Amino acid sequence: MSIKMKELPECERPYEKLEMYGAEKLSNAELLAIIIKTGTKEETAVSLAQKLLKSSSISNRDCLKFLQEMSIEEFTKIKGIGRVKAIQLKAICEIAKRMSRPIDTLKIKIKKPEDVAELLMEEMQYEKREIAKVMMLNTKNIVLKIVDVSFGGTNFAMIDPKEVLTEAIKMQAPKIILIHNHPSGDPTPSSQDFNITDRIYDACEIIGIELLDHIVIGDGYFESIFNKKKRSF
Repeated sequence: MSIKMKELPECERPYEKLEMYGAEKLSNAELLAIIIKTGTKEETAVSLAQKLLKSSSISNRDCLKFLQEMSIEEFTKIKGIGRVKAIQLKAICEIAKRMSRPIDTLKIKIKKPEDVAELLMEEMQYEKREIAKVMMLNTKNIVLKIVDVSFGGTNFAMIDPKEVLTEAIKMQAPKIILIHNHPSGDPTPSSQDFNITDRIYDACEIIGIELLDHIVIGDGYFESIFNKKKRSF
């Protein structure tokens, strides 16, 4: 029979340990146990969290990225994690994603492709489907707005130039940057990526909007299609 959480010494209980020593002193399993809150008759919240960590195919247990990728249904397949616990885990993953976003994008100036990647990497690298976004900028390259323009499957987001430009025209944004992710994790641009870039570039020239770049986001890495084409901001 598993030992109960309250039977552990206070210095070993996740809640008390965090309060006493700080969150940074807790293991991944202990942090997850606080979110999960309760265990089962057979397992403590910590052992349940350890089982969750073991469910990952990732060999490095310090990497919690797999939690972002799990669905509610996948969480509930783990014995001891029901619907409520699964929803709590999904909620905390979304909070972590949103906390990584800049507080005020209106004051961000884009000087190079790395600035775009830094702004959107955390949000887009976890997506299982391709999503295309358009970043609108003013004449000084200050970000005005970022909007989603396409939701694809797992291979390619079918980006319509009309959808890309509609919001920019409404806002009278003089410059835009196109961004999309590769769920495979490899940001290497495909032939389709180059083709859609050329189509949007041509459409932008016709209506007087400058396409500064097309950034492809992968798993912690990115590629600038304009760099590949020997263009720059």
